[in-house]
Amino acid sequence: MRIGAASAFALAIALAGCGAGQSTLDPQSRPAREIADLWWWMLAAAAFVLIGALVLLFIGWRRRDRPGLPVVGNLGERGFNGLVVLFGMIVPLLALVVVFVAANFSVASVTEAPAPGSTAMTIVITGNQWFWDIHYPGSGAVTANEIHIPVGTRVDAVLRSADVIHSFWVPQLNRKADMVPGHPNRILLYADHPGVYRGQCAEFCGLQHANMATTVIAQPPAQFRAWLANAARPRIAPTGAQQQRGEQVFLSERCASCHTIRGTSARGTIGPDLTHLASRSTLAALTIPNTRHELERWIADPQKIKPGAKMPSVDLSTSERDAVVAYLETLR
Repeated sequence: MRIGAASAFALAIALAGCGAGQSTLDPQSRPAREIADLWWWMLAAAAFVLIGALVLLFIGWRRRDRPGLPVVGNLGERGFNGLVVLFGMIVPLLALVVVFVAANFSVASVTEAPAPGSTAMTIVITGNQWFWDIHYPGSGAVTANEIHIPVGTRVDAVLRSADVIHSFWVPQLNRKADMVPGHPNRILLYADHPGVYRGQCAEFCGLQHANMATTVIAQPPAQFRAWLANAARPRIAPTGAQQQRGEQVFLSERCASCHTIRGTSARGTIGPDLTHLASRSTLAALTIPNTRHELERWIADPQKIKPGAKMPSVDLSTSERDAVVAYLETLR
């Protein structure tokens, strides 16, 4: 029973990594395909060597009761020795050489930073504990955790860190790239088809490292331009009485010292920009969905949802929290 339970648990762990949401084996760009192809070549080489070793072990096991070395057909013991040399030395050496050469070409291709002038646009992605800031230079657009790019367009992503070492990784689009404080890095973002591609911080960066996720949303060019134009606008002033009160509470409480809402006096830089919060599908870097109920929970007790996050609990009355939530829902 213990062996069966352990096997089932191991199988569940293995299958958990096979989902299409974040898979290196579901490439959607040229760099990602080169990485996936390299992985398949490495798997094939390793499988070939393993099969040869297993065949030798099987021959030895079948002839375990006979004295001397196993006999292979009419070649006798020399045939077995030859197979040992072949699969124990020659084949592994050839496999390593082939994989080494292929890996060098692939790694050199995907790790090269985009050449100046080779991309159509530039974005700046900053890693924070534990969320992502995304700036679109020249447009004034700022968002968090959800990166929008036009499909079929080469995007130069400048990677920065505001605190500790992070690592940006969207496996369906490209390799991992470290984000070291004070040392900007660059990576090419490109998507063949429209879609939503999940990414993750790939360098342990603290307590909530596992909950520092992101999505790259590749949109048709016209749809992206519409999104970018809206993201560049300041907030639309609230019109309802409850929403107006919510903005007043937001600006008078600690919220405004940590967050920015363009078009208001809120200019905080500790937390993400909230100017268009309601247009995002998730909260807290994909930790929870962006619904009214989850937003209320997040404001009431963020440490319960994401322990260690820099956002403190804000002591608001029920009516004040309802007003703030109503206001934040207008930020589209």
